Amino acid sequence: MHELNADRMNGYESTLSPGQRFQDDDDCSASMYLLVLDGDTSSIFQLPHAGLTVIGRAPDADLRVQHSSVSRQHAAFTRDDEGVLRVADLGSHNGTRLNGEVISEPRTLGSGDIVSAGDVVMIVRFSTPITVARAAYGDAEWRRRLLEELERAIEFKRSLAVVAVLDASPTAVELMSKHLRLIDAVGTGESGQAFVLLPEVDRATACDLIGDALCAANELAPARAGLAMCPTDACDVDTILLVARAAARRAKPGALVDARDQGATLELAERRVVVADPATSRAYALLERLAPSALTVMITGETGVGKENAAYAVHHWSKRAGPFIAVNCAALGPDSLVDSELFGHDKGAFTGAVTAKAGLFESAAGGTVFLDEVGELPLTIQAKLLRALESRKIVRLGETRERAIDVRLVAATNRSLDAEIAAGRFRQDLFFRLCGATVILPPLRERRCEIPLLARTLLDEACRRAGRTPLAIEPATMQVLLTYDWPGNVRELKNTMDYVAAATPDDHVESSDLPERLGGGVAEPVVSPELPRLEVDVQARTAFRPIADEIVELERRRIAEALVATNGVKAHAAQLISMPIRTFSLKTKQYKL
Repeated sequence: MHELNADRMNGYESTLSPGQRFQDDDDCSASMYLLVLDGDTSSIFQLPHAGLTVIGRAPDADLRVQHSSVSRQHAAFTRDDEGVLRVADLGSHNGTRLNGEVISEPRTLGSGDIVSAGDVVMIVRFSTPITVARAAYGDAEWRRRLLEELERAIEFKRSLAVVAVLDASPTAVELMSKHLRLIDAVGTGESGQAFVLLPEVDRATACDLIGDALCAANELAPARAGLAMCPTDACDVDTILLVARAAARRAKPGALVDARDQGATLELAERRVVVADPATSRAYALLERLAPSALTVMITGETGVGKENAAYAVHHWSKRAGPFIAVNCAALGPDSLVDSELFGHDKGAFTGAVTAKAGLFESAAGGTVFLDEVGELPLTIQAKLLRALESRKIVRLGETRERAIDVRLVAATNRSLDAEIAAGRFRQDLFFRLCGATVILPPLRERRCEIPLLARTLLDEACRRAGRTPLAIEPATMQVLLTYDWPGNVRELKNTMDYVAAATPDDHVESSDLPERLGGGVAEPVVSPELPRLEVDVQARTAFRPIADEIVELERRRIAEALVATNGVKAHAAQLISMPIRTFSLKTKQYKL
């Protein structure tokens, strides 16, 4: 259980309830939160915009946990006015760990860092748009340089590399610097961490440069390094640092791991799940621990995040011999059909019931029933479902005889079940019965480091189904995939890759091969007769002005013309003048178009 001291948090919301819908909001630009894994459940704790957050078992702790391994005042998160987040141990009995390492002094945190207070795990997440910079990891000056180079790489379609180095002493970092180029930048972090920025390099060149630098550092002590590339692995500061650090943690002493090869694929019988983000990894680790138990599991998250795969993972790891049956509660129809589908019916129970039929709970004997969108169930069916869960017996529609059932139930929702209970549309007793354990799956936009791996995996599978050779995703295309918000999450990405496999004419996927909503499918630029005519003033030729002012004026005119030519569709207008959509959107705001 997690509670919030309202006075200390100045009114900020502390948690997302187990069934709450995940969605964008106006405050996401400054949002930092913790994904808390406490025993057999998980929850979200929203950090305040500034100030101190204390974790512990004490009644006045801001994030109150009940686990016996946690001290009364165990650790504290501090967020300053510039958005820098730090964690410190408060003299706890079992210690506080950052990414598995016990800390003795305050440490700066980045998105994806894993903080452990005793046996309670907290994953730090920044829900920040990719255009916002925060000095939240390592040296602020280096981060500013990284942000500038990322923007330059995206705007001019160049590549750059970021390398995270672990277990490196300051002397080793100095030795590494001597083997780098003048344009490269090294930022020193805390406790043997360092980061290297390599502008204007491809992947092979980056590996060669860091390989030489690592050899120099290894003369003192073996260091571990992880490589991430823009735009093929990430396009914003937090994600590229997260990807590089995750790769470095997988490296052996003295070795470099490429982020392209560091993702894991879970083989779940006929299903494959790509896992690279720390939050996703922890969620599936929790599911694996819950699987052998008889607990009912509630999975929450936006539509399309992969809740059915998570439910199947519970079934797969439970070793139940029966089938896995998934049912979408929102698509079952009227109450009588829902009742019949779940619990079965007797002959003549309703019009059209010409024979008796077993329901899903009987058909799944010895297996698992997955109720997706469980919040859509009618109240009458909710009462019957509660009775079935408590007694482990069901009654077919039109019968009075009880039948014993042997099933494991997993439920999922993208609704706020608390709100549904308050509105009288969902039973509170059923809510408590379903939430034996709660597992939260973050949306795809908050685990961008998985997008390249998912895109390549899903595209390979789509090509196999289409009977064509594998396609290669161009860096500019990957940039589009990484900067898109994916409101439909993994389901939308899968549909996009299916489209690409069917529609791409060559063996390389260009950005124009993507669906129109992602800026693809745009024809060659056509000059519209309705475009504003640019009148040239002869006298202006002799009135010289700073060329920078003339360039700004030209840029503004071209953007305005492109918007007119495409009836205001920004994605198409950006394509007409070969400008990245993010830059185009920023310019339209800047010029008040």
